[in-house]
Amino acid sequence: MNTRARIFRSSKRHFDCQREDTKEVVPATALATLLKEDHIVVGDWVEISPPPQGGEEWKIETVIDRKNSIFRNLPREQRKKVIASNVDVMLVVVSAGKPAFKRGLIDRYLARSDYWNVPAYLIFNKMDLYDSSEFDIHFEAERLQWLNVKCFEVSAEIKDYAPKFLKNGFSELTNELRNKTAITLGHSGVGKSRLITSLSNGKVELLSGELGKVGKGAHTTTWAELIDADNFTLIDSPGIRSMSLSDLTKEDLLYCFSDINEWSAKCKFSSNCSHDENSKGCFFQNLDSNKRENQMILSRLDSYKRILEEVSDIPDWQKKPL
Repeated sequence: MNTRARIFRSSKRHFDCQREDTKEVVPATALATLLKEDHIVVGDWVEISPPPQGGEEWKIETVIDRKNSIFRNLPREQRKKVIASNVDVMLVVVSAGKPAFKRGLIDRYLARSDYWNVPAYLIFNKMDLYDSSEFDIHFEAERLQWLNVKCFEVSAEIKDYAPKFLKNGFSELTNELRNKTAITLGHSGVGKSRLITSLSNGKVELLSGELGKVGKGAHTTTWAELIDADNFTLIDSPGIRSMSLSDLTKEDLLYCFSDINEWSAKCKFSSNCSHDENSKGCFFQNLDSNKRENQMILSRLDSYKRILEEVSDIPDWQKKPL
């Protein structure tokens, strides 16, 4: 009888699978036909059959359809590079101290969140160092209200830190993560590793910098693994080293900015409005920038236009749909 299991680690044809029934991790190999059809990645749910008498390795018989995948398009190779699958939430970690808060990076991560079809939580870490003169945490949380992004206020250094500005803190984040599979992204130095250690009750110790780094350039590796982090499962993938969005088409990008897409429909010439200062009948140009809500909308437009420049560097026709 076949057993349902999940891929925790992979190496070519050899895999470590955690059985759903006993939680035991067992070695397995995949049928050649499965490897030809599509490669098997960490996070995949599979059906495995027991090893023959005297053997140790189980056999992967079937790969169950993925609900989503962490991937990057490779335009030059006209293919998709899948790194992991079946992710429940992306933890976008930002610093309230040092390094300095960067709004643009948040919007980049959230674009990937939409593109991968993975819900995102925004986590303001190092809140014990927060200086309201640097940025307004209420504004930054509220500007994402149209995207339904849950925001949390924490300090990985102070586990009993009580939130002072937002309603959600460390305990709420812990509860939200229960029984979920999470991937953590954030700029170097924002405290991702320390946060994971705290969330896992010390069960997971990751060296600083081993979680997704931000920078330009290609992904240098696709190695990944699932880690049991006490009440949730963590995807540790040093292979995700870039938040470049140049592999997206302009249509993809607009889809990833669902709020901009919705507001753009209010432009007089919605089909081809560039949203520039001299665009006639542009919804955004007619907004009163002195109003707080409009400032939030315009901040999202600014991020969209900045990323659009990057996306436009490679013609859409070179980004073959995958």
